[in-house]
Amino acid sequence: MKILILMGSPNPKGSTFLLADAFRQGAQDGGHEVHMIDVAQARVSPCGGCVACGYDGPCVRQDDMARIGAAILEADMLVLATPLYYYGMSAQLKTVIDRFCALNGRIQRKHMKSALLSAAWNADSWTFDALEAHYRTLVRYLNFQDQGMVLGRGCGMPSMTRASIYPKQARQLGKNL
Repeated sequence: MKILILMGSPNPKGSTFLLADAFRQGAQDGGHEVHMIDVAQARVSPCGGCVACGYDGPCVRQDDMARIGAAILEADMLVLATPLYYYGMSAQLKTVIDRFCALNGRIQRKHMKSALLSAAWNADSWTFDALEAHYRTLVRYLNFQDQGMVLGRGCGMPSMTRASIYPKQARQLGKNL
């Protein structure tokens, strides 16, 4: 299976990266082909809402989303990896997801698998409620087949994440696909 991880953290070696990398290792151990795109470093403009794409492309904006969109459409599974920022995904990942507008029809017809990886400083039981609801809505709207989530509570710094159970959970999620 071809798996694409959209890495949405502006911290290239932070806690979210540790979870994404553990997932990647597990998926590769399971025989899957895994690619990661650092969308936080990509040049992606926000959706302008023009709907010139007709929800099935192409988008009129000329930026890195063309490359990211092509990779999404080649994949069998999409993994969203994001730090939790104010109880939602990072702005960098959200901007890319908003640009799915031009890919909606093609993504929906693929019935891709998906997963969510996230890390947060906060460890309260409700920490990920809003992000989980957003992810589940995306899964439903885009006809994804959810394969699971790893939600790293109390993972504010890489040292905290390394000492937690979450990298092992991410690796296991990737391996068990």
